[in-house]
Amino acid sequence: MTIDWKKSAQAYKEAYLKDLKELISINSVRDDEHKTDEYPLGEGPTKAMLKFLSFGERDGFTTKNIDNIVGYIEYGSGDQTMAMQAHADVMPAGDGWETNPFEMVEKDGKVYGRGTSDDKGPALASYYGLKMLKDNGIVPNMKIRLIIGTDEESEWTGMKHYFEVEPEPTFGFSPDAEFPLINGEKGNATYVTTFGNTNGSDYTLKKFDSGLRLNMVPGAADALVEVSDNEKFVDAFTKFLDQNPIAGDVKATGAGIALHITGKAAHAMEPKNGVNAGTYMAKFLNEFAFEGAAKEFVRFLAEDLHDDSRAVKIGAAHKDDIMGELTMNVGIMKFDMQNGGSVNTNFRYPKGTDDKEILAKLEAAAGKLNGTVKEINNMVTHYVDPSDPIVSTLMHVYQEQTGDMDSKPEVVGGGTYARLMKRGVAFGALFPNAVDTMHQANEFQPIDDLIKAMAIYGQSIYELTAK
Repeated sequence: MTIDWKKSAQAYKEAYLKDLKELISINSVRDDEHKTDEYPLGEGPTKAMLKFLSFGERDGFTTKNIDNIVGYIEYGSGDQTMAMQAHADVMPAGDGWETNPFEMVEKDGKVYGRGTSDDKGPALASYYGLKMLKDNGIVPNMKIRLIIGTDEESEWTGMKHYFEVEPEPTFGFSPDAEFPLINGEKGNATYVTTFGNTNGSDYTLKKFDSGLRLNMVPGAADALVEVSDNEKFVDAFTKFLDQNPIAGDVKATGAGIALHITGKAAHAMEPKNGVNAGTYMAKFLNEFAFEGAAKEFVRFLAEDLHDDSRAVKIGAAHKDDIMGELTMNVGIMKFDMQNGGSVNTNFRYPKGTDDKEILAKLEAAAGKLNGTVKEINNMVTHYVDPSDPIVSTLMHVYQEQTGDMDSKPEVVGGGTYARLMKRGVAFGALFPNAVDTMHQANEFQPIDDLIKAMAIYGQSIYELTAK
């Protein structure tokens, strides 16, 4: 069957944007504080997943909700299964938005809102790609499942549960990254380094708070301190703001001097795209004579971790010819006078090193400052050979629709659901040279790019399952 995929996708534009607006309006940030038996991750992630399933039910697909944490939309039958793995949860909005992050706004040919780029916009584009097959009467020779997870931005609870209760798909892709195609993902290891709660008298660190998620460069940081000379301290902070790529403010309160720094949030897979407000806060505080565990916490951040996304200072730097450089993100930093300090670091590492080597380097650095390191989780490296038909077919479709014959399959630091399948790759929907606003304030995606992705997904599904 001959289908003009680009023309067909344009015909769905209005319906697509209407559905996307409904999805964006659901605040689907994981919310453990309000979790219940019905909503194990909070209401938002489940409701967004159910909204996806409602589109499938409306359009005549088979759907299944698995324990309110993962679900799928299915088309076709057979012994093999081609999967598209997407997610309905989003990152916390954070500060700096010019629009309501949970109200989709169309402006200058773009859609703004949390999830437009990561991952509601691309996930819905893949759904409409599947819908194109059904609406054109194309019957696949295998099962096709669009699987919707609810916890990709945290612990992958939903998708891991899917693999516990359902067979692993034969092959597939995750519409949760960039084009042309990602066939390799670095290992992903997270650690927490803890410090005591002792302090000094002339300089007292009462509170330090920065970071929302492990996989996000912190865009804001707050500290509360008591110092011996308020005026000198405030003048120094004002000068520090002027000399560094950050903004902020300072004010005296009944509890002490309150400091605030604004940096730039970004995805942890490339920390250089952000400005880490937390480590900048530590860099400033490290100029003063804090004592005890408070000083050790600040020194670890300022001297061992600040402005070092390749982990050179702690000796963990590593580069592989295929998978590239190790990267480190300092994601969550906290200190208070009761609980002491904690620093969460997230490493994306290539072949040739591993989580245990990184742990040893962290332990050596933190140990000099009486810090204790614990590994929280780890996912090993993932790689699909470029000769695999899942790679060659998707690359062919991308090249045919875009005319881009120069781009090659990539290895990235981001982690997608694709790594849960032996023959899984990440495929779109961010095009080469497009602005990446994932995990940032004012997240957006060009409408034309989303519709173009829809056409690519439609043809790709057809080529993989029905041709």
